[in-house]
Amino acid sequence: MKKHGILNSELARVLARLGHTDSIVIADCGLPIPDHVERIDLALKLGQPSFVDTLQEILSDMQVERAVFATECLATNPTVAAQAQAMQSSGISIDFVSHEEFKQLCHDAKAVIRTGEASPYANIILHSGVIF
Repeated sequence: MKKHGILNSELARVLARLGHTDSIVIADCGLPIPDHVERIDLALKLGQPSFVDTLQEILSDMQVERAVFATECLATNPTVAAQAQAMQSSGISIDFVSHEEFKQLCHDAKAVIRTGEASPYANIILHSGVIF
């Protein structure tokens, strides 16, 4: 049995297989997920697990060089906007695109991790960095 890190076997597998610049999405429970992209559904009920809790666990286990948020989060979701600021302060490059463009970028992701988050625009695309 794993002792540290992400215990969810599907999520651990996807993270272990990422290469430089590959992307994954952490999504609220309402984001449409393209049929051809792997779905890892963590949602238990509205709000659980939260976007922030899921993001923090993944950031502790994944080298991220770039992240993408929907521009709309800046005006409608201060919690998500604060996460973008914190990530940028830690050296991660942050981009903002329209929500429509965000949904199109999800088509290129290796997986979408669906949380129970039920607040607007609580979504992020994480691009893998390298550890060397």
